Amino acid sequence: MEKSLLILIAGGSASGKTTVVHKVANFCETNDISVIAIDNYYKKRDDITLEERKLINYDHPDSIDLDLLKEHLKELLNGNSIMCPVYNFSVHNRDSEKTIKIDPTKVIILEGIFALYDEEIRSLADIMIFVESEDDIRFIRRLRRDIEERGRTVDEVISQYLNTVKPMYDSYVAPTKRYADIIIPNDTKHDMAIDIIIAKIRQTIRS
Repeated sequence: MEKSLLILIAGGSASGKTTVVHKVANFCETNDISVIAIDNYYKKRDDITLEERKLINYDHPDSIDLDLLKEHLKELLNGNSIMCPVYNFSVHNRDSEKTIKIDPTKVIILEGIFALYDEEIRSLADIMIFVESEDDIRFIRRLRRDIEERGRTVDEVISQYLNTVKPMYDSYVAPTKRYADIIIPNDTKHDMAIDIIIAKIRQTIRS
């Protein structure tokens, strides 16, 4: 198989990254594309209690197992399958009994707030994308998502946003926008950006 096309999609929490991924994936055959969520690569922390895990700053890059993530990306790009970990947000830890088998495909998308953070990962990529959205919109989306999907309370979401999400975004996520080939304003019409990405993917799949 020819070398896969690696696309990195970054942006703040609840900026619309997953929506962009879905729009791109809908243009591809299932067997031609694989999506890796950086969230699944939060470090495994069986060594501490649930209450201690709740206090971890999950919006700092140190919370991500970048070594394992880079190893897995290289395996896929070399034509080998991986067993991707699965993160359980309700217990703030990896699920020790679950993994997801991901096979090498023509297109690989890495999606997450730190997708553009690591220099070595950027060096592997063919297209780097940053999804931008206003702070208040991202907060509202995160509030709804974390309550409905991750079992958080309103107070927990607000506290986490003010203490870690917003300051970490300003320090570690927003600065990576300068590496992006394409910046997508998720709050407005962005069909042109999606069309450019799809055109590149189609070119790769046909080759």
